[in-house]
Amino acid sequence: GRASPRPPPCPARSSAGPRGRLGPGPVREGGAEAAAAAAASAGFRLTAVRREPAVRLQHGASGLEPLAWSEDHRVSVSTARSIAVLEQLSDVHSGGQDMVIHRTAVPAPAAACMLKVGPKKEVAECKEKFASSVDPTVSQTFMLDRVFNPEGKSLTPMRGFKYSSWSPLGCDANGRCLLAALTMDNRLTIHANLNRLQWVQLVDLTELYGERLLEASYKLCKADTPCGELGDFPEFQRRHSMQAPVRMEWSGICTTQQVKHNNECRDVGSVLLAVLFENGNIAVWQFQLPFLGKESITSCNTIESGISSPSVLSWWEYEHNNRKMSGLIVGSAYGPVKIIPVNLKAVKGYFTLRQPVVLWQEMDQLPVHSIKCIPLYHPYQKCSCSLVVAARGPYVFWCLLLISKAGLNVHNSHVTGLHSLPIVSMTADKQNGTVYTCSSDGKVRQLIPIFTDVALKFEHQLIKLSEVFGCVRTHGIAVSPCGAYLAVITTEGMANGLHPVNKNYQVQFVTLKTFEEAAAQLLESSVQNLFRQVDLTDLVRWKILKDKHIPQFLQEALDKKIESCGSTYFWRFKLFLLRILYQSMQKAPSEVTWKPSHEDAKILISDSPGLGSTEDDQEEGTSKQASKQSLGDTGKGVDIDDTAEDSLHQSSDTGGREPMVEKLLEIQAQIEAVEMHLTREHMKRVLGEVYLHTWITENTSIPTRGVCDFLMSDDGYDDRTARVLIGHILKKMNKQTFPEHCSLCKEILPFTDRKQAVCSNGHIWLRCFLTYQSCQSLVYRRCLLHDSIARHPTPEDPEWIKRLLQGPCTFCDSPVF
Repeated sequence: GRASPRPPPCPARSSAGPRGRLGPGPVREGGAEAAAAAAASAGFRLTAVRREPAVRLQHGASGLEPLAWSEDHRVSVSTARSIAVLEQLSDVHSGGQDMVIHRTAVPAPAAACMLKVGPKKEVAECKEKFASSVDPTVSQTFMLDRVFNPEGKSLTPMRGFKYSSWSPLGCDANGRCLLAALTMDNRLTIHANLNRLQWVQLVDLTELYGERLLEASYKLCKADTPCGELGDFPEFQRRHSMQAPVRMEWSGICTTQQVKHNNECRDVGSVLLAVLFENGNIAVWQFQLPFLGKESITSCNTIESGISSPSVLSWWEYEHNNRKMSGLIVGSAYGPVKIIPVNLKAVKGYFTLRQPVVLWQEMDQLPVHSIKCIPLYHPYQKCSCSLVVAARGPYVFWCLLLISKAGLNVHNSHVTGLHSLPIVSMTADKQNGTVYTCSSDGKVRQLIPIFTDVALKFEHQLIKLSEVFGCVRTHGIAVSPCGAYLAVITTEGMANGLHPVNKNYQVQFVTLKTFEEAAAQLLESSVQNLFRQVDLTDLVRWKILKDKHIPQFLQEALDKKIESCGSTYFWRFKLFLLRILYQSMQKAPSEVTWKPSHEDAKILISDSPGLGSTEDDQEEGTSKQASKQSLGDTGKGVDIDDTAEDSLHQSSDTGGREPMVEKLLEIQAQIEAVEMHLTREHMKRVLGEVYLHTWITENTSIPTRGVCDFLMSDDGYDDRTARVLIGHILKKMNKQTFPEHCSLCKEILPFTDRKQAVCSNGHIWLRCFLTYQSCQSLVYRRCLLHDSIARHPTPEDPEWIKRLLQGPCTFCDSPVF
């Protein structure tokens, strides 16, 4: 019911032009020429296409920014009972066109979080005193403040999550992202997904920080004045506000130097987690990687920001002339935004600001809802720069930071006329600087920064989700790491002027790129890792499954890349395309494979003792069961060789049966050829490690002689580099073979197959695809897409073998669990 506040001064200029082009366009000021801009934008509207499936949430979304998308392609959704985690997979063993999503959850703690402000007995006495105080300013403030009363009593319980934040890639034991979760009752915890099916809490930072404050008598430094008595209500409030988190954000991975016992220094990876508290203080936790728990915490430093009523936090990381600078951007509910210096001691190559930098100082009562910092390259100044964008009410505040010979240059302004309602969520594509904002009425704005001689301006266009999903209300958005998809939390909108009776919260996906854009980005990628570009490969997978062929331009461009570069990344991309093409040509099973059948039940009855079952009945039941098993295996992650024969008989068209058989055989032969090429390239890498790290006639867990013989067994394989390397290794082995032996019968395991080892008595052991050793144990690891298996590292393994075992899958770049 309150009138909209006046727009801030100096609105940013906006232009209209083709989507994604950094060219000039018609310039407008404010919102005076909105109709002209809308007419100009009609020719370059972003075509957002719905991507199935829509994931229904069990509980309503909670928190200010309920949606976050990690670098390893997991979407976290904060709800009233848990954090739903949706992992996007680009499954090469499924023929379905829908997006493949693996769903897990981080449950909310059952017990309420009580902040440590003093001894339990004294705290209980103070609470009873404040609740029964004659002064209404004390009693009512105490009873209604949920920080003091998280359990609720007569009020509704504070359950659910306030905020979640993903760490950079490479922070947990599997080299993936950690999840920091903040509950409504101010409990800050860090979780890891170590076995894919279950999330494990590694540490409770709220408890640890409370213990630190208790040891320091609730003083930040020794020079501070002694704190008051807990029985004083202002002191009671101060102790709570100095440890009640508002937001937390991860920094990028940095390098620290660790001194070993022999006084040698080694570089150790570390990551920082900044936690913003209600009183404006910021705790910066430093964790050693991989983060395993409490023992991985290196330090914790507290910074006073001086910001009253802080609302949001973000890291500012800037690189200039190979010198990295960092700071913390803090926004206030009253409007100001500034950068706080962070002194990173013992962090290699990092520098900090000498004093805080004020980006916006007006106390205009426009709360800062969200802040994003995007590193960009300035084409006119020929240097790197930082673009800081902040959602303030219905406006977007932006600030361009770049360092020149004159010092730190700051350009700032506001973009107005975007939304008629306040912005409820904002996300950014850090690869190209595109910013997306949304309001609760289902309207999303795409803002593309365009550099000018002085600063920059924004192209922006409207994405109406009502044209994609129907009438909906939006509660949060997040963009995928490579900018291919936009995830949206929606509920039903108004129907015939009436609000819906029940709200069904869903996470839905829309495309932001076309197939051609995704394919071009994959071909020109600097990352060269398929797993880190799952959102792009999913667009390519969708296109091939729909059209049942690989576009000619993509085949030709990929073949040129393979001929000119020869990187194994392009071979893995080719293998991915061939596998998807193979799946697109298979016929879907006619029956649901997971449903129990009556025939199976009859087989069990006939096999039971005391019933006269004939031999014909048993044969018939066995054939039916085998046919169902073949149908079930077609859609699972089994080898192509096992399903090829079944797929040849699934063509229902009698006239096109022979061409389909020939096509499938041709694709299968190409898949086997690419897999063999990738296997040989990885074998060369393994042999190179063996040659560099072994002495003469040294026996390792790697079957070196078997790998050498396997590479030399094919007369058609003529690789001079491999032959020279094998010659050097055989000289070093000095006629020793060091064969593997079966653990059951002690017979020699010959190296005749890259996937498995079979002894003379028929015992079969699968081979580790990272070291090619036979896995003769009941426990081993498996690739995320079930491509291959790998053994666990053992304490006896040297460091170079442990590094080999940390590698991703050689076929699909996926991590191994």
